[in-house]
Amino acid sequence: MILKHSFTTALKGLKNHQSRSILTILGIVIGITAIILVMSIGQGAQDLILQQIKGLGSQTIIIEPGREPEGPSSFTEIFTDSLKQKDVDMLKNPERIQGIKNLTPIVVQIVNTAYENNTTRATVLGASELLAEILEIYPLQGTTFSEDDVKQRANVAVLGSEIKRKLFGPSDAVGEKIKIKGKTFRVLGVLPPKGQVSLFNVDETITIPYTTAQQYLIGTNFFNSIIVQVENEKEIDSIKNNIEQALRESHNIQDPSKDDFHAMTQADVASRVSNVTGILTVLLLSVAAISLVVGGIGIMNIMLVSVFERTREIGLRKSIGATEKDILVQFLLESIILTVIGGIAGIILGALLSFATSLILTKVVSSGWVFVFPVSAALLGIGVATMVGLIFGLYPARQASLKSPIEALRYE
Repeated sequence: MILKHSFTTALKGLKNHQSRSILTILGIVIGITAIILVMSIGQGAQDLILQQIKGLGSQTIIIEPGREPEGPSSFTEIFTDSLKQKDVDMLKNPERIQGIKNLTPIVVQIVNTAYENNTTRATVLGASELLAEILEIYPLQGTTFSEDDVKQRANVAVLGSEIKRKLFGPSDAVGEKIKIKGKTFRVLGVLPPKGQVSLFNVDETITIPYTTAQQYLIGTNFFNSIIVQVENEKEIDSIKNNIEQALRESHNIQDPSKDDFHAMTQADVASRVSNVTGILTVLLLSVAAISLVVGGIGIMNIMLVSVFERTREIGLRKSIGATEKDILVQFLLESIILTVIGGIAGIILGALLSFATSLILTKVVSSGWVFVFPVSAALLGIGVATMVGLIFGLYPARQASLKSPIEALRYE
């Protein structure tokens, strides 16, 4: 029997049992849909996070206190007081570190903010006047604070667009006075809508001189991070190494494993995020793959039932010349056709659900969320579905091919 005839016969066999065939492929459909959905959401989340991280630019180095976290147990180590003003002054010294264009220390605190009867919670970002240049975010209205404001610990502030909307609505905010943690600040400017940049949402922040934040709001003399902008992107790795060596000398550290700080380029952060999201995606895929195994077992059971129900048919075909190979190929093709149809249906359903999910996440999580259709997942789905059909259909097909034609014709 030629392959074309075997294929036609297999299709007729499935068509004669449509309800059973549809129920059989449900496990495959669900499994492939889950794979497409998981990989689409995982890739979308990774792209969004990487896009936010890259908002700082490829010429930046982030220095944070504490050793680099290696897992949940060491996560709290980043909350230390190891970065201080002496470190900022040293990094600003071109005789110690060459190639640094700009840098700013960062202190962060979430506090209550008020204007007249309007109040809101805001992320207060203490920084130097160079933050606007490093982030390339300049006020849409008014201006930012100056170096003199930083030196004089001036009570001045630049509002993110969302904070301005919550406090002032459509009214002009520049020149007005607001209360931040009970202290009065004069609004110098309002930033344009920018969204998430690295670890903070610019629209939800109030930027003030870091000296003011340290003295009047937080009461500390250390920094949550230091952002460094280098002159030449090609030299960023060597500058990072020089920074680490200089900080070790400043902190009297001989053994790098005892560092009380860690420095990261945007490439380092992106790589770390990719690794984490990749691991999570693999874990979720392994869970989704269980449904494929269940679906494959279901196909094997249904095919075994089909073999017993069609015993007389098998005997009749063998009696008129069909070989064991012909019977084996027919039933194996039936199993593969079922799983491939289930795989295609799962890909289509998964793509539709992924698109719908991305629309919801765009509104709920971030406007920067982009729908991603994972072509690799679609190819994987078809490949896995075919393998499931081949593996779990082999035993029933083999059982059918081994039936004796005389005994099969006697079967009632």
